[in-house]
Amino acid sequence: MEKRTGAAQQRARQAKKPQKSSGGGGARRLLIVFASIIVVMIIGVGCGFLTATLNTKADLADVRPPASSQIYDINGNEIANVHADENRVPVKMNQIPENLKNAFVAVEDARFYEHSGVDPRGIMRAIWSNITSQGVAEGGSTITQQLAKNAYLTQDRTFKRKIQEMFLAIQLEHQYTKEEILELYLNQIYFGNGAYGVQAAAKTYFGKDVDKLDLSECAMLAGIPKSPNYYSPTNNLQAAQERKATVLEQMAKYGYISSSTANKTKGEELRLVKASAKSGSEASYFIDYVTQTMIEKYGADAVYKEGLKIYTTLDMDMQKAAEEAMKNLPDMGESNGIQQPQGALVAIDPHTGHIKAMVGGRGTDQFNRAVLAERQPGSAFKPFVFAAALEADFTPSTVIEDKPININGWEPQNYSRDFNGKVSLRYVAEQSLNVPTVQVAKDVGIDKIIYLAKEMGVSTFVTEGNQNDGNLSTALGGLTRGVTPLELTSAYCTFANDGVHVNHTAIIKVLDRNGKVLEENHTDSKQVLKKATANELTSMLMGVVVRGTGTAANIGRPTAGKTGTTSDYHDAWFVGYVPDLVVGVWVGTDDNQRMGTMTGGTTPAVIWKAFMNKALADMPVKKFDGASLTSVEEPVKEDTREDTAKSKNTNGNNNNNSKPNSTSNGKKADTEAKAPAARTTVNEEPKPKQPQSAPSPTAAGGKMAN
Repeated sequence: MEKRTGAAQQRARQAKKPQKSSGGGGARRLLIVFASIIVVMIIGVGCGFLTATLNTKADLADVRPPASSQIYDINGNEIANVHADENRVPVKMNQIPENLKNAFVAVEDARFYEHSGVDPRGIMRAIWSNITSQGVAEGGSTITQQLAKNAYLTQDRTFKRKIQEMFLAIQLEHQYTKEEILELYLNQIYFGNGAYGVQAAAKTYFGKDVDKLDLSECAMLAGIPKSPNYYSPTNNLQAAQERKATVLEQMAKYGYISSSTANKTKGEELRLVKASAKSGSEASYFIDYVTQTMIEKYGADAVYKEGLKIYTTLDMDMQKAAEEAMKNLPDMGESNGIQQPQGALVAIDPHTGHIKAMVGGRGTDQFNRAVLAERQPGSAFKPFVFAAALEADFTPSTVIEDKPININGWEPQNYSRDFNGKVSLRYVAEQSLNVPTVQVAKDVGIDKIIYLAKEMGVSTFVTEGNQNDGNLSTALGGLTRGVTPLELTSAYCTFANDGVHVNHTAIIKVLDRNGKVLEENHTDSKQVLKKATANELTSMLMGVVVRGTGTAANIGRPTAGKTGTTSDYHDAWFVGYVPDLVVGVWVGTDDNQRMGTMTGGTTPAVIWKAFMNKALADMPVKKFDGASLTSVEEPVKEDTREDTAKSKNTNGNNNNNSKPNSTSNGKKADTEAKAPAARTTVNEEPKPKQPQSAPSPTAAGGKMAN
């Protein structure tokens, strides 16, 4: 009874508690209902979007006939009609070597046999890799996703397309077995040079059926689709070999082959089918460059079948002048069936970054040296040293001691093997003196020089590892990898444009077959150097052309430029400019054979002058704004014999290529004074007396630092 009374009392107390107003409860219920409706709507819209995405008939485009893409020059004139009849021969899975299947799985999608079309783990790994590398270093798409994209979708880089790709990949996994998906993929992908699928690729590159490929050939093919233009062995054999090595390492990593087999196969030579000679049509290298740029951005199908209209920066009058000027290349015999030496020429408007002309070789092969050849710049790199010095409050009249120096056993030498005493920075530039340039780089800091060159567009510096560019050999152009003619010319545009660097471009606008704008170029520029620095440097480089090492490039109007030559005579450069046009010329041999005693002040300067005389024929003479040619202070020469003898006694070899006895391992200041690693050092030639177009028959003996 007491319990029942207690329970009654408890209910009574609860009943006496104040009740919330019915209005508040109603408002809350309405809020809950409203929120529920919103959630349902979001889910419904999402499901509707995904359903629409899934039900999109991805093959509607197949109803339309393929359309060729057109490429236009700067004046809107058609210069190329790009199309391709697919070179594709489908093969069954049992005809494809296990090594080729394994190579693709290892390098493209290591978890292919574990995921269901989409690999969340791979996506997260790719995101982390791209964040840590501050760029797009790795993709997260599986082989199934790549098949879905290549077979059914466009190459648009949109969120909708990515969702379509993922759901189609899941559909494919439900509809086909893993073996069937891999077979479809290997018959679908593009390998460059018009080859689709592994059978066509095997025939194109090796002249054999796919089932006859060995491990080395399989690894090479598996590496190409990442970037068919760059990794094609007929376009860029060195890059293709490096990519092959990566594929082999991945195969070893995932247990498909042993590490010893991978290492052995890396060094095996490939017997490639000789690429057919180019037709020699005008602007062929430029057209290839634009085509491959578009393929990497939109995919091969879009370029060859979707009727793109590609408007470019090319000036056909300048292009014809460039191709005519390159006929000044001498004949020095053949290497691998290709006439040597080869050459490259790039012309860029410094104010817009527009590529006005491009030649990547003699026109008898597919390797575009203007874009792909990384070559040692020699003294053509020195203007970056001078720019860093001028930014650090040096002036063209600043005096530097040209005397023997020893940097941890490395003793740089001038071309003349002599020293000039007290010289101005202007004189150093005009006569391309090595020793004072190294001293300036030591004072300024090599890190600062590399930073500025990077800001001007040079992307090939090696800054990590045992062999890198963080040493004073870089000041003389002794780079670990080298630099391409396109990037070096683009970097010089900064000097001609008051210190403002504008990214180079070949493409102004791209339209699809319906006239929709897919992309439109907008000038991307930044101030890298102070205007005063650019003007002072231009003034110094004007002296190079008038009274220094580049007199063979004198065209009788305000001109600035710099020669460059490697100490082994493998590479010769002249990069010069007038106020509205910057032009770089490189000459060298594909197999790194010596070119007699050719220097940057000879054949490259002659080619540069021949081009400029035609390219500027109808343009009025224009002066540099803020820069002019001024007199140069003569050196104050002192007796350096004692210092020279002392330097020779310090290290019995007085060759500029002598290796350091020790390496500084200190902090920044010590690192900047570090001696160069064991690689070719480069420096400069004397003022040329006359252009040289053929090698000296007696030049084959001993290595000279030039």
